[in-house]
Amino acid sequence: MIELRTPAQIEAMKPAGRFVAEVLVALRDAADVGVNLLDLDRLAHEMIKERGAESCYIDYHPSFGASPFGKVLCTSVNDAVLHGLPHDYDLQDGDLLSLDFACSVDGWVSDSALSVVVGTPREEDLALIDVATRALEAGIAQARPGNRLFDISAAIGDVARAAGLGVNLQFGGHGVGRTMHGDPHVPNDGRPGRGLKLKPGLVIAIEPWFLQTTDRIFTDADGWTLRSADGSRGAHMEHTVAITAEGPLVLTDRTPLEG
Repeated sequence: MIELRTPAQIEAMKPAGRFVAEVLVALRDAADVGVNLLDLDRLAHEMIKERGAESCYIDYHPSFGASPFGKVLCTSVNDAVLHGLPHDYDLQDGDLLSLDFACSVDGWVSDSALSVVVGTPREEDLALIDVATRALEAGIAQARPGNRLFDISAAIGDVARAAGLGVNLQFGGHGVGRTMHGDPHVPNDGRPGRGLKLKPGLVIAIEPWFLQTTDRIFTDADGWTLRSADGSRGAHMEHTVAITAEGPLVLTDRTPLEG
């Protein structure tokens, strides 16, 4: 069921968005050569506890997950692109790391993700992150009253295709509110002018993710981590966005935290 939020409810969602942004900035700054993925998960867990927030991940067990997730953060490295289950791995120079984090503050959820290169970057990794970033910006720009849902999808897909990338439609954006995943599903490609008409009060996570040389994925033996079928690297960007009468409001905007 698609729910529209009142202006007061969107205002009440802002603290969750700010907190998710704060955690991702802290995690990005902490990610360095030699840092263990479990240490990043612990940092996120400590921040959740200090804030009095609630993890959306730790008990999460959808049909595509082998078991309850058990951690509070997704850490996807190199050929992993989504749902990376933190494990005992020390980040290496040149790793491409995607961090995905969602939690609830005062009963409202926000969800966001970013990708970063640890240590010495490879140009192709920076280019992939740039495409995912521009695709996210293009999708957000279409999140306006009167547009259609697939206007967002088409904008994302156009950026990907212009860069020569394929688009996987198995996983994409989604509604956000009292829970992490709700209606509508927001695919990362589609035909413009189709889908539901966007109205003020709709809150969605927009999340383009791409792989360098394929659009096919498989599930790792851990039952969660999604990896590219050919070993190529992936990048993932995501923001929680409220559609308002004035246009898109990015609830998880990290810009104010980055000086």
